[in-house]
Amino acid sequence: MTLPTPVGADDVQRYPIGRFRPRPSYIAAERAAFIERLAGQPSALRALLDGIPDPWLEEPYRPGGWTVRQLVHHFADSHANAYMRVKLALTEDEPTVKPYNHEAWVLTPDMGVPVRSSVQLVEVVHERLLALVRPIGDAEAARALIHPENGRMTVDQVIAHYAWHGDHHLAQIRTWRAMR
Repeated sequence: MTLPTPVGADDVQRYPIGRFRPRPSYIAAERAAFIERLAGQPSALRALLDGIPDPWLEEPYRPGGWTVRQLVHHFADSHANAYMRVKLALTEDEPTVKPYNHEAWVLTPDMGVPVRSSVQLVEVVHERLLALVRPIGDAEAARALIHPENGRMTVDQVIAHYAWHGDHHLAQIRTWRAMR
């Protein structure tokens, strides 16, 4: 299992579960655990947003951070990219994936749509992502992609990263709700 990097008190709101620290490799049982974490994220996201009035979504989840609306839309955007990246890694020989500017993406006009659209997108993307990764074995999990900013990443590392990524943003929303 990947252990989070310790954070200082000032980072607790930004990284409530710690920063992601990839390992060079994972065993099949760890992969299965990451996949199950991914499987639970859509329903957890839906439950966390249930009953939240729309105006509250315009509040930042932490001082100086994105609004909750931006955070939810980012979750969907990022995990849609994860699905495509894993699919590319499984079908091409070490493809180079395109990074994107997260800060610019949360400012695009589609950020104004209801968060339910991004919750639905997360549900659908995760359905496809899980169908893609659940049956893979060690050989497929060792396939890799090249991320211009992060370097070479195996499918296992991508799965581990997005298990952390989803849990990270769910924890940010939980922290915001608890402070509200």
